[in-house]
Amino acid sequence: MTTISVIETAKTNLAETRLIESAAAPLIEGEARLRVERFAITANNVTYGVVGDRIGYWRFFPASEDGWGVIPVWGTAVVEESASADLLVGERLYGYLPMASHLTIRPASVKPARLFDGAAHRADLPPVYNGYSRLTAEPGYDKAGDEERMILWPLYATSFCLYDFFLDNDWFGAEQVIVGSASSKTAVGTAYAFRADPNASRLIGLTSPGNVGAVTASGLYNQVVAYDDMEAQIADAPSAIIDMSGSGAVVGRLHKMLGENMRYTSMVGLTHYSEAGMGPDFISDRSAMFFAPGHIQKRAKDWGPGVFDGKAMEFFSGAAAKSRDWLEIRRATGASETQTAWGEVLAGKTPPAAAWTAALCL
Repeated sequence: MTTISVIETAKTNLAETRLIESAAAPLIEGEARLRVERFAITANNVTYGVVGDRIGYWRFFPASEDGWGVIPVWGTAVVEESASADLLVGERLYGYLPMASHLTIRPASVKPARLFDGAAHRADLPPVYNGYSRLTAEPGYDKAGDEERMILWPLYATSFCLYDFFLDNDWFGAEQVIVGSASSKTAVGTAYAFRADPNASRLIGLTSPGNVGAVTASGLYNQVVAYDDMEAQIADAPSAIIDMSGSGAVVGRLHKMLGENMRYTSMVGLTHYSEAGMGPDFISDRSAMFFAPGHIQKRAKDWGPGVFDGKAMEFFSGAAAKSRDWLEIRRATGASETQTAWGEVLAGKTPPAAAWTAALCL
């Protein structure tokens, strides 16, 4: 009998976790059970927890009782049991998974390279999260790149969406784009995309004083500024803001400083999630939360099926190759180590150049 292990998180206190174990239910015709091989834990997953009720992230993988949730993660899985004619035991998939040892899905819209989970409770959730890549069908697939992909793809996909969103809006008329939490991986990916376009706005990276040297050395930003020095070093010019930090204090200071020159703020991540909450200087009518799946759906309508995916994968391949020079992968195995890794990421103790992958199955 298969034992299912799931790490649940208290919705009101993301630092509180517990391990729930139960016997696997028999598969129903059309279902398949995946054994989760390994998944990434990054600040992206913290965002899923912080805005879980607002955007619906808690709904993907329901917890055992109210007040608790299962953090979604990106990773690889292998088909361990199957009652579906479309999915054979042993096939490997990449996609959206629970922080758990197993996931039961109902394969739908099955194509040679991709399939979707047709489970009823996921039907009205964003399609980008319900799709799974069939790894062995990918041209040139190399298993050695799995961890790099689970760490960077979700982040760099958002990075590419941000670049394309700003391009589509003619940079919002900004002469400079200010990127908060500039050392974060999503910010680095965004900088890769902006700097590859000679027509993009000038890029300013905002970071903590201790990260100024490393962010400057990366060469990705036209200017690097410490949070404490914003008023003194950032020009009062037409500006847009991409905020990865979620720090209301930082965004409020920028809005107050720039005034009418603050053309648009795109709020993306929550690396400083404990500081979230915008103050009286926040300009709400020129600010909005950025939701990458919404942009992907827009581009699918603009360009037709598969075009955006191809452009994003081309960008990812180049950006991931550049990232190999600095990315440090840390590995956790088993529930206890996974919970420790989650706590470290949640507390902001993982250095910007490092990232965790984890596996509950020993």
